[in-house]
Amino acid sequence: MPRILFIGAHRRDRSPSQRYRFDQFMPYWERHGFTVHYASLIDEADDAVFYTPGNLAAKARIFLKSFRLRQEHVRMAPRFDLVFVQREAFMTGSTRFERALARSGTPVIYDFDDAIWHMDVSDGNRHLRWLKDPGKTATLIRLAQHVIAGNEHLAEYARWHNTNVEVIPTVIDTERYVPRTHTPHPGPVVIGWTGSRTSMAHLRKAAPMLQDLVRRWGDRIRFRVVSDQPFTLPGVPVDNVPWRHDSEPEDLAPMDIGIMPLRDDPWSRGKCGLKGLQYMAMGIPPVMSPVGVNSTIVRDGENGFLAADPAAWTAKLGLLIQDADLRARLGHAARTTVEQHYSTVAWRDHYIDLFNHLIRTHGNPDRTQVHQAPARA
Repeated sequence: MPRILFIGAHRRDRSPSQRYRFDQFMPYWERHGFTVHYASLIDEADDAVFYTPGNLAAKARIFLKSFRLRQEHVRMAPRFDLVFVQREAFMTGSTRFERALARSGTPVIYDFDDAIWHMDVSDGNRHLRWLKDPGKTATLIRLAQHVIAGNEHLAEYARWHNTNVEVIPTVIDTERYVPRTHTPHPGPVVIGWTGSRTSMAHLRKAAPMLQDLVRRWGDRIRFRVVSDQPFTLPGVPVDNVPWRHDSEPEDLAPMDIGIMPLRDDPWSRGKCGLKGLQYMAMGIPPVMSPVGVNSTIVRDGENGFLAADPAAWTAKLGLLIQDADLRARLGHAARTTVEQHYSTVAWRDHYIDLFNHLIRTHGNPDRTQVHQAPARA
């Protein structure tokens, strides 16, 4: 039975990146012959201090504990058939653990879903940014037998450092994210946004557009924000819903339109379109900035809208606000797009084929056995 060691910073179901890149696949892989071991660093107690300002002594203890944990994970690696590293093995600029994993004799998959070769540090740890080295990303790519990038922009960067690169998009569990019946209702049209406090800057940049919509449409519209931080804007009626993993599909369901405004900058061009895909899986027509992979996901006017400037945002949202049939048609096409190209069902067997290939070509033949993927329907 093939064994895979998954290297990530956070515990299972904690980090959106880990959740959508591999957590949600694990039950399926386990049902089809793979044993997975989750090698995380930051536990629930650590969360209370790790991403908040200050607490330097407590953070030092977390670093020391994490260092010891990773040492143990490296010692474990030779007992596995594959090592899957998501983003990085340790939270500093050091590559010692990734180098040790590469020397273990077990094939390494490296997965990343953001433009992490650019500096990005949480607000609570900005004073510790000197510990980071975004340039390590190139080294981690070179160390791996195989690299998985979340979109083509990331893959282009990876191919400068490794020839074994493929794109596997961030995907949605379409058995969990299920469309509600979008029948016309007498209340206001609900325009929604979901995201964390770190990505709320994109929504705040769209504030003039949101205020203009209220001036144009008045009480015919209302805004819904699902986030770990409330969003307020003068003159704009907002229903703030605390983000919860367990109820996220239900919290998105009241939205009639989903928006994903983005700044066009190097970091945003590496994003994998998760917000838009969540709306689309729910049958909610999206309006998105044409930045990075968004322009691949959305075919303008067919399964959603792309809006590059304030005038386009106002015009295309206006079309959806006043036309329930248009919302339904685009929402149905959006759901079909996710089912065919951006769902766990569309990609879960591809991973099994990839794992088996890497075990056959790079693993120890005296120790490993591949497991066949189930027959396709």
